Amino acid sequence: MKALLIIPTYNEIENIARIIPAALKQAPELQILVMDDNSPDGTAQAVKEIMASEPRVHLIQRPGKMGLGSAYVTGFKYALKEGYDYILEMDADFSHDPNDLPRLLEAAAKKDLVIGSRYCQGVNIVNWPFKRLLISYFASKYVRLITGMPVKDPTAGFKCFNRKVLEAIDLDKILSDGYAFQIEMHFRAWAKGFRLQEIPIVFTDRVNGVSKMSRHIVWEAAWMVWRLHILRLMGRLH
Repeated sequence: MKALLIIPTYNEIENIARIIPAALKQAPELQILVMDDNSPDGTAQAVKEIMASEPRVHLIQRPGKMGLGSAYVTGFKYALKEGYDYILEMDADFSHDPNDLPRLLEAAAKKDLVIGSRYCQGVNIVNWPFKRLLISYFASKYVRLITGMPVKDPTAGFKCFNRKVLEAIDLDKILSDGYAFQIEMHFRAWAKGFRLQEIPIVFTDRVNGVSKMSRHIVWEAAWMVWRLHILRLMGRLH
């Protein structure tokens, strides 16, 4: 089994040298691809220093800040080309616990897409401002209401795909880029009949670095659910 963990980065110098070894030790078959958007803080250079002695780490540098969704799409295409069986997503800032990676991989042996969920067993979020928690929680309810998708944490960014899911989705037709990208990938997988499973995780707000959340990202997600729903009704969701 070959598994690739994709970690998108922009200015994660305070986290990257710690998150990589923490993730690698979770499974001997796991490799890591860092997708760096030309971080001015030297994140890519830190990855290169790790790569000098660690062949399980790979890096793709992009010319500028091009967005979360396009970073993952580029990483997905790399994973499919290189023959990985399982493709995982995780943030660089320790909001996702590397110790949960084996649980994702184990569940992925039986399901097509496994989602590390903040909301499938109550609310498991640590250190978030109450306002942001409310926005996230009710956004999840909103997505389920509009789309009918049975996922309690549709904006989750900690997950594991079986490669057949990514092979079935036309990655060149992905519409969204911010957190709406996570909704879209879940929706496309579900709409194609793949088996989804949520497993509970504890999400901890970052300690180091700066959040990439913005008002634009929130609005993109709010409108994208309607667009996806309409495309599915029209039979035009590929």
